[in-house]
Amino acid sequence: MRNLLRFLDRLSSTITRVYAILLTVILVAVVAAVIWVWYGVKHTSLSLASDDEIDCTPTMVDKMKSIGQWEFLSISDEELVDTVRTGFFSDDELVRIYYGKLSLGIDLSQCSEDWIETKGDTVYVTVPEVKLLDQNFIDEAKTKSFFESGKWSNADRQAMYNRAREMMLKRCMTQDNINTAKANAQEQIAKMLSPLAKPKLIKIK
Repeated sequence: MRNLLRFLDRLSSTITRVYAILLTVILVAVVAAVIWVWYGVKHTSLSLASDDEIDCTPTMVDKMKSIGQWEFLSISDEELVDTVRTGFFSDDELVRIYYGKLSLGIDLSQCSEDWIETKGDTVYVTVPEVKLLDQNFIDEAKTKSFFESGKWSNADRQAMYNRAREMMLKRCMTQDNINTAKANAQEQIAKMLSPLAKPKLIKIK
């Protein structure tokens, strides 16, 4: 009986030591894990990088150029043109009204290969000059003869057409209208490229 009590006492002591060892191992493991996590967080930094270059790939540039003619100002006009031919007994007269619509804008297909350049914090965009997009701006279907007496040839009517065209150009292709079209062009092109260029500035040349 005494021997049994000694055995149980030694067994209890052994179990206690085992528990103590396991507890120590677990404690050391936890401490090591905490140190490892703390060390890793301390020496790890989050880096956020951004690409400040405008994302204008050759494909994107080609798509922009494929827009072709871009109208920025449209001007409707009408001109009354008359011509008189003096005769021996009477004069012949022809009066016609011409209607036209002049479109001012640019042709993006004429842009150079390097029309979009990035320098520092600015994107420079070089576009062609504002011009008259359609030379045949008179709507001949709407042309009316207001008054006609006598006989007139096709050459006479063509001469009147040419006069009407020159009158419309003089009235509509003013510097003020050209400047308005330029301002509209700068605003619209900047608005088109702004999402690609942010946060850079856009300057239209």
